[in-house]
Amino acid sequence: MADCLEGADDEAKKRGPPIGVRVIQKFSKRDADLHEYRIAVLFLTFIAYTCYHASRKPLSIVKSVLDFEDVGGNTTRTERSLSTYYQYMPMNYLANRQSAVEGGFHPHHFRYSSSSNFSAARNVSDPNRGGWAPFNQKGGKGLLGDVDLAFLASYAIGMYFAGHLGDRVDLRLFLFGGMAASGFFVAMFGAGYWFQVHSLTYYVVVQICAGLMQSSGWPSVVAVVGKWFGKSKRGLIMGIWNAHTSAGNIVGSLLAAGVLQYGWGWSFVLPGLLQIFGGILMFCFLVVEPSDVGLHNPHDTQEVVDVQGKAVPVPTVVEERDVESGESAQGTTSSGGADSSSADRETATDEETGLLRSSAQRSEVSPENRKDEAVTFKEAWGIPGVAPFAFCLFFSKLVAYTFLNWLPFYISQTKIDGQFLDEKTSGNLSTLFDVGGVVGGILAGHLSDKMNARAITAAGFMYTAIPALYMYRIYGSTTLYMNIILMMVAGALVNGPYALITTAVSADLGTHSSLKGNPRALATVTAIIDGTGSVGAALGPLITGYLAEYSWDSVFWFLMASALVAGLLLSRLVYAEIAEKIHSNHPTLSKQIRQDESAGSLTQRLLSGIH
Repeated sequence: MADCLEGADDEAKKRGPPIGVRVIQKFSKRDADLHEYRIAVLFLTFIAYTCYHASRKPLSIVKSVLDFEDVGGNTTRTERSLSTYYQYMPMNYLANRQSAVEGGFHPHHFRYSSSSNFSAARNVSDPNRGGWAPFNQKGGKGLLGDVDLAFLASYAIGMYFAGHLGDRVDLRLFLFGGMAASGFFVAMFGAGYWFQVHSLTYYVVVQICAGLMQSSGWPSVVAVVGKWFGKSKRGLIMGIWNAHTSAGNIVGSLLAAGVLQYGWGWSFVLPGLLQIFGGILMFCFLVVEPSDVGLHNPHDTQEVVDVQGKAVPVPTVVEERDVESGESAQGTTSSGGADSSSADRETATDEETGLLRSSAQRSEVSPENRKDEAVTFKEAWGIPGVAPFAFCLFFSKLVAYTFLNWLPFYISQTKIDGQFLDEKTSGNLSTLFDVGGVVGGILAGHLSDKMNARAITAAGFMYTAIPALYMYRIYGSTTLYMNIILMMVAGALVNGPYALITTAVSADLGTHSSLKGNPRALATVTAIIDGTGSVGAALGPLITGYLAEYSWDSVFWFLMASALVAGLLLSRLVYAEIAEKIHSNHPTLSKQIRQDESAGSLTQRLLSGIH
């Protein structure tokens, strides 16, 4: 194993490998290399956030069980009358006998489903029958929206503090504690089923505590991954890695729906226990940064691929774009007037973009500056590009989390090919939205790397999501196959920019050139961006709960308007990225653009008002 870097901070030296890694080292008789540790870090952080998202999914699965109106309200009056008649058919004889003993037949025990015309989706021994107070009353959807708000609002508030704290503590212990505590509170929500808790205050308080604990997750995993990987192909790597969000939603949905028949409490307890187990894995095996095991930090040496396909370590004094073209920093500064002109263009371009491009660092950054203390909250907000992407994520995450919290409920309320689906089938079907989200996250990351344009990619996905949402609402109910196709397309376009901004963009901005090599800003920047997005994630499901009382059409118009605003918020950055590409590919046209800008063109005046 390589020796520890000179100048590594005392915290990293004291931390060392976690206990699980030390045991593996002892029995394997060898030390892992950088590549093996990177794979392990990606795998462990993937598992960690899969557990986080799996524990957020149960409430969306059990909503139709908690709300009495929706338990029996998915059928028309005619269908419920026919289901009352259907109790006398021979196949339901035993169920009717039991119903008579208990004092009469309950029409909502029989649900119209895709498996049969009038199947006994709920029999009299169903532990979930009758809904659950206080949600089984008029306005129950609004109360469920309040419970969503309690979780997501506390999550958003906690995110700002969690990121600030994450840059100052051992991320492994921070992640372990957050996962264990979060899993406990998720299980406590389900415990209300066995303790017969019918107080709204109890569920709101539990959700507030769970949200605060959940906020420990995202800043921690992004910061850990950012410590292990440089900027090369970051969008693609993090796009694949970010599949943990959709994987968690799928696991949580399947787990919660699979045990729902035994009582809705189990739908919370099992995901909670899964999260606690994931926290133990992090405590035993997660290596926070390379220096913990004596390896070089990727931010001290940049890995690039030369023309022969070999990895070459390059000092950080070399500008990223110069490295890609095979030039050194020294060569750039010593090549006369032409290079001076190039440097001027790069400076101007960096002022235009102000986000994801590395400005040329002509002097070597001292080790002391690299090991500065963590940035303040105000300094992190001041990093170019943080604010527009944070507010874009506000609306992007609003749309994504509305689907996360309400899609199974919406499917169970909507006739598909003339039939209603039961709760379990609706929950399982909703996972296909997240399957599309996996594809969208990977595609967005790959395109942003290929074009070297994060803002263009994110805005393009948000604009395209608008017709996709419209198509899903209008044509998603025609056939089951059409519903699946349109749902997956919508999932890809909605989750694509959400995944890109919360991963690659956050990591890029957390290592922005304005930080002068300071690595202790990743968690804070990530928390600011995702925390702002989480405010939108809190408001979206809340507003949806009240809009759904009137019509689902109003919900979808609300989501389409949010997607439009999300794209517009990146307009200035999109313009800057387009101008840079014109500047580099068409110098003559670029000169004309700069003349227009100096004269104060209409486009510039319009864009200058967007912050």
